Amino acid sequence: QSQKEDLGGFFVHRALPGPKMRFVGPFVFLDHMGPMLINKEQAIDVRPHPHIGLATVTYLFEGRCIHRDSLGTVQVIKPGDINWMTAGRGIVHSERTPPEDRNPADRNVAHGIQVWVGLPKKFEECEPSFAHWDKESLPTTNLADGLTAKVMIGRHGPISSPVKTLSPTLFMDFVCTHDTEKSLEFSEKEVGFYLVSGKATVNGEIIRENTLAFLDSPGTVLFKINNNSRVIVVGGEPFPERRFMWWNFVSSSRDRIDQASEAWKNQTMGKVPGEKECAPLPDDPDA
Repeated sequence: QSQKEDLGGFFVHRALPGPKMRFVGPFVFLDHMGPMLINKEQAIDVRPHPHIGLATVTYLFEGRCIHRDSLGTVQVIKPGDINWMTAGRGIVHSERTPPEDRNPADRNVAHGIQVWVGLPKKFEECEPSFAHWDKESLPTTNLADGLTAKVMIGRHGPISSPVKTLSPTLFMDFVCTHDTEKSLEFSEKEVGFYLVSGKATVNGEIIRENTLAFLDSPGTVLFKINNNSRVIVVGGEPFPERRFMWWNFVSSSRDRIDQASEAWKNQTMGKVPGEKECAPLPDDPDA
């Protein structure tokens, strides 16, 4: 079961990391945001904050968001697009609802997923980078009558995404228009099914809404999904080394996380052009 987290102005359902499940393949974090109505009190306003040792992936179902980072990137994310930001040795970014989308009379809705993918050890200290793919460049396939799958990252069957990754990674969006049953084949070592809305079962087990169902070495999966339901699929190969995670930092070295914390405290990790705020380093050791 996901945990509800307040990010300041809006709530998210956090499925990873959880009390019983820390990672799925290379995925170390999964937040489900919304759906929420944008108004004067409620919008996406994630102040500049740092990352190391991971890649962030933002995927929206509804609404728009402006990504800005310390590389000078300014990118509007629209529904169906993919943002892949590689933090490597360190990057700072912000995420905000565009000013023109904040009029309450327009009744704009924000709804989406953000995941973090840990980097292989040899790439943990790589140069930070940013890449964006429009929804038109990401392939969609009909898995069965009434069941479509968008392959945002990785490969499923003959369909592969153009998104470049540093380790085997699977990220898909299943949308169902009427009750469907389908056997799915997965070559990934670990796979998770996150129920965004509706009803679905995996190998006969019911997935609750806002919950991530985990399968180790899944192989063939009997997947049932109901009309007007949506499921996000994540998966890949787990890393052979241990990963430490604290706040926005991921590393195979606990000392490296301590170094990044000091760097953020001293404001030596970079600035986001056009931003005047920044997220403070938390005091909570479990942040």
